[in-house]
Amino acid sequence: MAAAGKLSTFRLPPLPTIREIIKLLRLKAVKQLSQNFLLDLRLTDKIVRKAGNLTNAYVYEVGPGPGGITRSILNANVAELLVVEKDTRFIPGLQMLSDAAPGKLRIVHGDVLTFKVEKAFPESLKRQWEDDPPNIHIIGNLPFSVSTPLIIKWLESVSCRDGPFAYGRTQLTLTFQKEVAEVDVGVVHFTPLIQPKIEQPFKLVEKVVQNAFQFRRKYCHRGLGMLFPEAQRVGSTGRLLQWADVDPTLRPSQLSISHFKSLCDVYRRMCDEDPNLFAYNFRDELKQRKRNTQETDEEESHRV
Repeated sequence: MAAAGKLSTFRLPPLPTIREIIKLLRLKAVKQLSQNFLLDLRLTDKIVRKAGNLTNAYVYEVGPGPGGITRSILNANVAELLVVEKDTRFIPGLQMLSDAAPGKLRIVHGDVLTFKVEKAFPESLKRQWEDDPPNIHIIGNLPFSVSTPLIIKWLESVSCRDGPFAYGRTQLTLTFQKEVAEVDVGVVHFTPLIQPKIEQPFKLVEKVVQNAFQFRRKYCHRGLGMLFPEAQRVGSTGRLLQWADVDPTLRPSQLSISHFKSLCDVYRRMCDEDPNLFAYNFRDELKQRKRNTQETDEEESHRV
């Protein structure tokens, strides 16, 4: 492991291009996994520059694939680069990079959704949450299939200050395919806030937001109503929207952070008043109703 504070200049030696490695290892992007390969080193250099100055930094790259962004990170003079790759097809190409950058690149064959990154870097890098971000960066080219669950996992980790955020307000620089970022390749840089915009437990915020977007093209009251059992849905939804001062005819995409803050705060109050409310899931109620209907139909068929 590279020692913190050690400065040196590093450039990768001449290597086969990413395109040549893909051809050599007979690699193909798997459409079912919405994989895409970034082949242009100028593009990957540009993506990595969005992360800021990485000199002597510790970097965690998720889903490196054939190693396009990996090369650009190594050329940014980092102290150490940790890559986690689930697809065994990419390991030989990454090993080639590791051999060309002795002591710089650690390869983990594993799943980013379960990898324990909080134990991956030196304890000395940890910072208080209120301090500047630690010298640790997360960089990744996320396929659509994993981007949503991974970001939700990271958002919860930010809330709990664990995982990669056990070190402090770790910064992320992520590329998304058009399904998420609405461009061909969107680059987004995240720095966690010291104080959250919504000061409620993550699971409660997640539940309110998920239900609000249940019916994206309908008025928001339709999805938010699914927070409540059917027997009390109309009245409870009305109270939620009235107390939160939210127009029930707004579409989910028209709701602001301020709207969601009010909705979460009011829903928390309603959950405190009714301890069973937070555990309610409308899908469970639908399943139970379906079972009851099936049992009734069976009883009637036996009578006949």
